[in-house]
Amino acid sequence: MSIRQVDFSKAIDIGRPPNIQKLFPHSRALIVSGKVIDRAMLAKGQAISIAANGRSNVVIRGALRAAQKANSVLIIEIAKSEGGMNAYCAVNFWNIARQVDAACNEMGITIPVAIHADHYGIKNQDDIQQAEIEIPTLFEAGITSIAIDASHMPDDENLLANIKLTPFVPDWAGLETEVGEIKGKAGLSTVEEARFLISGLNAHQIFPDWIALNNGTTHGIEASDQGIQVDLTAEIHRVLEPYRISGAQHGTSGNSSDRLRQIAAETLTTKANVATALQMISWGLEVNDFGNAILDDQKNFIKVKGEGMSETLWEEVVTQAEANDWKQGNIKKANLPFENKIMAQPRAIRERMIARVESFVTGMLVDVFNAENTADLALESILQAGSYDIGVKGSCIEDPKEWTEEKIRLKAADISSDKGPGGDFDD
Repeated sequence: MSIRQVDFSKAIDIGRPPNIQKLFPHSRALIVSGKVIDRAMLAKGQAISIAANGRSNVVIRGALRAAQKANSVLIIEIAKSEGGMNAYCAVNFWNIARQVDAACNEMGITIPVAIHADHYGIKNQDDIQQAEIEIPTLFEAGITSIAIDASHMPDDENLLANIKLTPFVPDWAGLETEVGEIKGKAGLSTVEEARFLISGLNAHQIFPDWIALNNGTTHGIEASDQGIQVDLTAEIHRVLEPYRISGAQHGTSGNSSDRLRQIAAETLTTKANVATALQMISWGLEVNDFGNAILDDQKNFIKVKGEGMSETLWEEVVTQAEANDWKQGNIKKANLPFENKIMAQPRAIRERMIARVESFVTGMLVDVFNAENTADLALESILQAGSYDIGVKGSCIEDPKEWTEEKIRLKAADISSDKGPGGDFDD
């Protein structure tokens, strides 16, 4: 047995969190905390892990195969809008870990994988009450990392929601927070907003692994070349350095590879969500080199013959999309009604869907995000800690007496910011 095999066996024994051990006691899938993924990226430096939104089983499989090929760590995630109680995907919060575990064991995947509940959106007090019930069920189902996203609310309510809900997240789990909804060039996050959120959390002994910003990008199809504002991202990350928090980049689909390389090289980003691109690629639609769907003169998608799903099934998707007015980005709603039909296709067609995702993700991991061979660094972090719980990066540097609820509200009242237009910017 090689040293690598010995390390892997040891990591299986000690590196899987308690919920994963309970759910999959005989598994050889190395499902780990999101913290492990972040630390591997930091250890390599100027490296970012892909967080692949597993809207379909074929996307999950393709992303896993790509990470194995690149010997890279990986995050498989699903957002609340995609996989929550009002999901538009068949993959959801309560079955995603089971699908990942089964695929890893079937395909011999040995790289460390985290299961992330992304954009767990909090928009009002009722959402907070529901979250107190629901968040524990996510971890019972195998989630190992979560993004508490109360960015839809005013700054004080965002901070207070994070403070109230973090106790429902296990100490060992990966934790992401967010300031500013992801809505393009409108309502950009500011240094003041980000520092307020992270300082307040720090005073309450809460040390997130990642912060997500509205730094100029959008979810779904990127319609302009505005994209990620690298300088703004780097500035906010520099101000937050004393808190030892990494960046999470949302809305990467449609941003050029050069801009994404800049994010890796010039900011403290260690996690980048990729959702829409993987959906389009798996379906067999024509995309540019960085995964943005190409539309014809009538603003319709272009299906590549012999790629992705069968032409017959694609025609059925188009028909249903027209009947339901699922235009452009809203074609994502086809995921739920068509997942079983996708899985009912012949193996050869499913395989070409998986292979298309694998090829794209491999290129992103190796050529764009500098994530190659980070799997070994993740193993090292587990073995050095001797545990699935590798601890927090930050320490308390704020005075708790200055961050009572009353003082939080007073501080928030002094923040000057533009939250941008209202609307649904969930994913």
